[in-house]
Amino acid sequence: MAGKNRPNILFIMSDDHAAHAMSCYGSKINKTPNLDRIANEGIRFNNCFCTNSICAPSRAAILTGTYNHENGVKTLGDNLDGRKPNVQKLLQENGYQTAIIGKWHLGHGGVHDPSGFDYWNVLPDQGDYHDPTMIEMGEQKVYNGYVTDIITDLSLNWLKYRSKDKPFMLMCHHKAPHRPWEPDEKHAHLYETADIPEPETFHDDYSNRSNAAKEATMRVDQDLNKIDLKEDPPENLSAKELKSWKYQRYIKDYLRVVASIDDNIGRMLDYLDEEDLTENTIVVYTSDQGFFLGDHGWYDKRFMYEESLRMPFIVRYPCAIKIGSETDDMALNVDFAETFLDYAGIDVPDFMQGTSLRPLMEGSTHDDWQTSLYYRYWEHLSEPHKVGAHYGVRTTRYKLIHYYGESLGASNTIDESRTPEWELFDLKEDPYEMNNVYHNPDYTGTEKH
Repeated sequence: MAGKNRPNILFIMSDDHAAHAMSCYGSKINKTPNLDRIANEGIRFNNCFCTNSICAPSRAAILTGTYNHENGVKTLGDNLDGRKPNVQKLLQENGYQTAIIGKWHLGHGGVHDPSGFDYWNVLPDQGDYHDPTMIEMGEQKVYNGYVTDIITDLSLNWLKYRSKDKPFMLMCHHKAPHRPWEPDEKHAHLYETADIPEPETFHDDYSNRSNAAKEATMRVDQDLNKIDLKEDPPENLSAKELKSWKYQRYIKDYLRVVASIDDNIGRMLDYLDEEDLTENTIVVYTSDQGFFLGDHGWYDKRFMYEESLRMPFIVRYPCAIKIGSETDDMALNVDFAETFLDYAGIDVPDFMQGTSLRPLMEGSTHDDWQTSLYYRYWEHLSEPHKVGAHYGVRTTRYKLIHYYGESLGASNTIDESRTPEWELFDLKEDPYEMNNVYHNPDYTGTEKH
């Protein structure tokens, strides 16, 4: 165990917040001034990726530092076995006080309750935006108000009354901006008169790509429902006009719930300043995966395409991280646990499969740093989005995806076969992944590299 000056860790995670909806990542559609504070006063990772772009599996990977075939949470139908080791247990055993407040989404009851936490107060399943029920140490309570404010209030309250003679690791997990997008009153009219720009791939027709892309049911023009849109569209719109109208309804509500997250993160940062905790507290902001913001005409995630695969990951730690840093080196969600243990002075156990990101955070470069990642999405054709199961590899330039066309017995899947398909993308020449070159003779042999 390291000495008394071990850092506090404040890990803030949202749900489905795409990096390209953050101004510190160059967003063209919104401003996030408080998130920008973290990035501007610390480091921005430009190439952080998840290993399975769906909520529960990504959360399990973050907690355990392992891939889903090891931790057992392959789909939304799998719960995390709390008897197994995780990063919070290791921190707790080594003198940290630990808490999780907000979204858990890894099951609850018995062995599926959060474990390794001195205090936990979590939403059941996805939770509600307004007047949410939460489960505090096994007891259900209803809280009046807006969920993002409530999660922040509870987090600040825990920080206020924590033991001051121990370092802390607090996981503050926001529900937002998960679907359905329900803004609070403060932000309900934000962007009302604005015309949010449509992404370059908004009118993608999925030609020269897999049938899996064509089959997925998460299209802005076809699959958003009345709950998402909240009102009927105007009459006499053309198909193109209707699609644009639906996009504006969707994206404005999405950005409104993001704005509430940003405001509340400002409250957290201000508290650290007021209590003289800023200097020795690692503040992390991330999301459990990316999200399609009209990219390829879609909402949701699941695919290994860039907008879904890429996670925001910004970190501030004044003791060790240079202000205004950024890195293009590759980081994965299975690396997070190892990073926290490294900073806490705790040996990383052999079962963990990631690598501490501390060298990158502190400006070191390594010739042997990881330059590829493995991804796997297990939920074959699950409702409502019907994305085919697939695995793949991404390097710094290429991405190879295999839709293997079977459920293979995984939970939360549909037992229907599809013809296996391959996709290969040259990310340098085709950053928006519009052109599958797997059968292009100019790329013969590329998939082997």
